[in-house]
Amino acid sequence: MDLHRIWLTLLALTAATTALSFGSGAVVAAGLVALAFLKARAIMSGFLHLDRAPEWRTAFTLPLALWLVLIWGLFAL
Repeated sequence: MDLHRIWLTLLALTAATTALSFGSGAVVAAGLVALAFLKARAIMSGFLHLDRAPEWRTAFTLPLALWLVLIWGLFAL
């Protein structure tokens, strides 16, 4: 992935985050967490070049996903 495409992806995800942040509730929070996850994956793949090392990307993605699910779960309580 070239850097321009990653920047545009991050800008689009940030715009979606901004638009979604005006809502409230558990569903909106789940959407915000999902967008945060996608942004983190884009950064890991594009800037940290973990797309070249899928094992390492998985090693970072799994704890990130668990952490974000935990944060959403605490919010939903």
